Amino acid sequence: MVVDSRWQQHATDRVFHSLADATRRDILERTLTAEYSVSALARHYPASFAAVQKHVAVLEEAGLVTKRRNGREQLVAGNVDAVRAVARLLDQVAELWQGRVSRMSQVIAEDQKEHGPDDRH
Repeated sequence: MVVDSRWQQHATDRVFHSLADATRRDILERTLTAEYSVSALARHYPASFAAVQKHVAVLEEAGLVTKRRNGREQLVAGNVDAVRAVARLLDQVAELWQGRVSRMSQVIAEDQKEHGPDDRH
């Protein structure tokens, strides 16, 4: 696996930080299917309008949503390309760990062949 540059690491950290919160994940899910005003989003949560606005700002900073003005409202839309990039990153991590687990399984199997399953070193 290629190590990210410092900028890429920072961007990746922002994405995962933003996805660590259940409300932000729900906002992202909603905005991937339709565009919402911040005030319409706020009606779905027990948090204040300002709190939802901050959640949207965190998602926007991570590049997971975009905002555009329509009159007095700010409309929020999910960024499908950014979500796909996150999925690719997670696939890379899963592939890395699957390879490590497979190699560990091979080492254990070879050790058991050599020493027997009940041989405790």
